[in-house]
Amino acid sequence: MEKKDFISELPKSERLVLHEHAPLPPRMIFKIIRQEGEEELERPFQALAFSGLAAGILVSLSFLFRSIFHMHMGSSPMEPLVSCLGYTVGFIIVILGRMQLFTENPITTIIPLLSEWSWLRFYEVVRLWVTVFFFNIVGTAIAAAFYSSPYTLSPEIEGAMYEVAVNVMKLGPVENILRGIPAGILIAAIVWISPQTKYFRFATIMFLVYFIALGDFAHVVVGSCEMAYIVIADDANFFDYFFRFLIPCGLGNVIGGTVIFTLLVYYQVAKELNIKDKESRSSRKLPK
Repeated sequence: MEKKDFISELPKSERLVLHEHAPLPPRMIFKIIRQEGEEELERPFQALAFSGLAAGILVSLSFLFRSIFHMHMGSSPMEPLVSCLGYTVGFIIVILGRMQLFTENPITTIIPLLSEWSWLRFYEVVRLWVTVFFFNIVGTAIAAAFYSSPYTLSPEIEGAMYEVAVNVMKLGPVENILRGIPAGILIAAIVWISPQTKYFRFATIMFLVYFIALGDFAHVVVGSCEMAYIVIADDANFFDYFFRFLIPCGLGNVIGGTVIFTLLVYYQVAKELNIKDKESRSSRKLPK
């Protein structure tokens, strides 16, 4: 029995209303993110480097503002609920400013690779990941050095920053991997749902990043600024920085963002994409 298309029977004005209110199908979200990923992979090294450096410096504001909120809340039982709002500041600036943040790349650039595998594409993904990650970390190191200067911040804020940063030292490598997974999933989720929440991106970013902080999950870029701050304070060494935090947490973020989230959403739409591609090729082959 042939399925009746009731939409075609509606007046044009009603069809337009339906079109405006219809949610984007998953395959369209996939294609939008793929297009964004293609554009990112084509960017020159200099653009990636400066964008990654800016993202590393500016996302470190999450560390600063969380510490300021922590200072003002003191030992209040509401302190975590309020101070975690400060953690969203750097992410809002970086994501809305379209800067290169490493934890967005595991979904944005992997989708083009999954769609069209080649060694050249794989090289482009690796080049982007390495460049962005390196300059993100350089940016957070610059920010940590700036915050550590005795002339930059008040003693009260410096004390609050130390109290916030020292929490990173409480976790071992395995814990950083495991706590990095939910953070990677949530950042990838922001990227995935952004096309659907075009006019509410600010609230979406704030909401999901807020729960990264509230859940005490580990984000490799912001956490690298906190760890660098502790290293400069001489309460940790470079072994702690790289092997206790940076590498395990980065691995956890990639597992969450790529292995779990991206592969799940890809296989959700892979069959549908193949069907649409076949239909498109068949229509082009039809005789005129």
